[in-house]
Amino acid sequence: MMTYAIRITPTALEMIRAVRDRRVNDLIQKRIDQLAKDPDKQGKELHGELWGYRCVRAVGQRYRILYRVEGRAVIVLVVAIGIRKEGSRKDIYELAQKMIRLGLIEPTAEK
Repeated sequence: MMTYAIRITPTALEMIRAVRDRRVNDLIQKRIDQLAKDPDKQGKELHGELWGYRCVRAVGQRYRILYRVEGRAVIVLVVAIGIRKEGSRKDIYELAQKMIRLGLIEPTAEK
């Protein structure tokens, strides 16, 4: 089993810091740490504008961690963390798509 280095984008770090509940924040951090082992077998693949990214749940069903596995470099790049709230403009998937459109997150190159 290969161990991956975890990199967190500055935007994702801000999102983590915005979670004021210390217990929730710790659970998110622990879940991110678990991505170091077999990240390509965890979570689910995303589609559409988020193609090439994966998502895992954290803190029960509430939070999602969006990441990309960069195989050649053996890196897991965490790009966004937030609450899944379908239909809301604050939904993590809506926010991530907007961040791609604004150039804050790189779209994956391959399809």
